[in-house]
Amino acid sequence: MKIGIMQPYFFPYIGYWQLINAVDKYVIYDDVNYIKNGWINRNNILLNGQKHLVTLPLDGASSFELIKNIKITSNQKVKEKLLRTIKNSYLKAPYLNDVFPITEKTVLYENCEIASAIEFSIRKIVDYLNIDTEIILSSNLSKDNNLKGQDKVIDIVKALNGDAYINAIGGQELYSKEDFAKENIRLNFLKTKDVKYKQFNNDFVPNLSIIDVMMFNSPEVIREMLNDYELL
Repeated sequence: MKIGIMQPYFFPYIGYWQLINAVDKYVIYDDVNYIKNGWINRNNILLNGQKHLVTLPLDGASSFELIKNIKITSNQKVKEKLLRTIKNSYLKAPYLNDVFPITEKTVLYENCEIASAIEFSIRKIVDYLNIDTEIILSSNLSKDNNLKGQDKVIDIVKALNGDAYINAIGGQELYSKEDFAKENIRLNFLKTKDVKYKQFNNDFVPNLSIIDVMMFNSPEVIREMLNDYELL
């Protein structure tokens, strides 16, 4: 049983979805502290041929608060401005009519907690891309919440009867294969290969939000991209 665990991010890059697709159960890590200036409520899209950072504003975001308790702004004008920026950036993209409704429903999600909105977007995109991985909220799991870091991750994997844990490549500095092996868990790191596709007529801008990937590619083509990685 392969397990993946990542914090909830705002329409993250394709490597995030490769990880979801590579595991049997994927845990949205919503009961750890919010990180300021991270990717929980922002990401990069394509605007006029350039990388452009968009942000979903939050109310009272604090690094002393759990992600699941952080709320999205109630200011409708701010959210509508964000949606206009995204829509205008991709007005001529081939899959605008399929993809923008997912973006819109996420930003305007009725439950104003950021983790709930992102869970909604993950489930919608998983369905759109025909990924059959089981999605689980960390806050719904029975586990030892006194543990920290690697020990807490191992506890979650064991709680889900996992014998393999796959993490994004950035986790190489955080997790030890030897420590996981002591718990009879195989640890691998997923490294995304050089994924490229046509973005209008400009030079390719890499590592943008999954919004960009979906705007320019069919679900069938993206399915092929989901396997374009290596495990280390």
